[in-house]
Amino acid sequence: MRKCDIGGQAVLEGVMMRAPSCVAIAVRRCDGEIVVHSHPLSSLKDRHRIFKLPVIRGIITFAETLVIGVKSLMASAEMYGDQSAVEEYQPSRVERFVADKTGKKVEDVMAWFALLLAIGLAIVLFVVVPAVLTGLLREWITNRFILGLIEGIIRLAIFIGYIVLVTRIKDIQRVFQYHGAEHKAIHCYEHGEELSVENARKYSTLHPRCGTAFLLVVMVVGIVAFSALSWDNLIVRILMKILLLPLVAGVSYEIIKWAGKTSWPGVKFVMFPGLMLQKLTTREPDDAQLEVAIRAFVEAAGLTGKGAEDAAEGDGGIKEGTEDFRVL
Repeated sequence: MRKCDIGGQAVLEGVMMRAPSCVAIAVRRCDGEIVVHSHPLSSLKDRHRIFKLPVIRGIITFAETLVIGVKSLMASAEMYGDQSAVEEYQPSRVERFVADKTGKKVEDVMAWFALLLAIGLAIVLFVVVPAVLTGLLREWITNRFILGLIEGIIRLAIFIGYIVLVTRIKDIQRVFQYHGAEHKAIHCYEHGEELSVENARKYSTLHPRCGTAFLLVVMVVGIVAFSALSWDNLIVRILMKILLLPLVAGVSYEIIKWAGKTSWPGVKFVMFPGLMLQKLTTREPDDAQLEVAIRAFVEAAGLTGKGAEDAAEGDGGIKEGTEDFRVL
């Protein structure tokens, strides 16, 4: 298997691929044309050595991934070309005010507002609600670990229930198809095959490096980490859990990173629940969606030459071992 340091995300009618030094978004417009936008990427980990330390690098990567993901969603709405979709992302008066006062681009302010809203909703759903519901059982259950385990099960049930509910939304189903296309394109590259629709089609929509698997690992690590917290004061417990979330994300990142490198046979057993959870967040893509995912991958990887041009047109592929192959 060929090593790959490129990951992605499904966006509105397209795919975002992120390489260490580049982010590329490919979207199929409402008129059927595929448009691609890319820009250089720099990480805090490249500027300061301390941010490359284990766990800390996971916290930085998680934070940067959230920001890039929100910005990519907003960019894809504009690239899609449907005015109604663009209008949904128009800045509010507050966002325009903040942009004017800080001198930041209004798009960046919008992305931060959207990110803060998403984080706030996630904290309410996956931190506050499970803690409050479990706290109601303290009169009958006094064991701290058992209460923490129940809290974790409630959190996991809310997470899976949320995914099941959103899968019923037609537009989300298309996003999940692009999610599957993203995984197939990466699988195709990792297996050393030409990047073509025909080759990518045969691979699985499930991938061990998926963010869905990462979130499941976060929940499991959280059960262990939060079990040590006291239940005497529910508000203090909730605040402590919020403060520990970056640490939990950093440890979870190291587990996923280790799982991707180790040859230990038991790693498949460890990652199996995360792969099965992806059956809810991915769908089989059609050839047109695979073509979009390949375009995004080609652009992010910095593949050049005729092989890249053929792959971008959906007619050919990129072969390793030729002058046309280059990864930044």
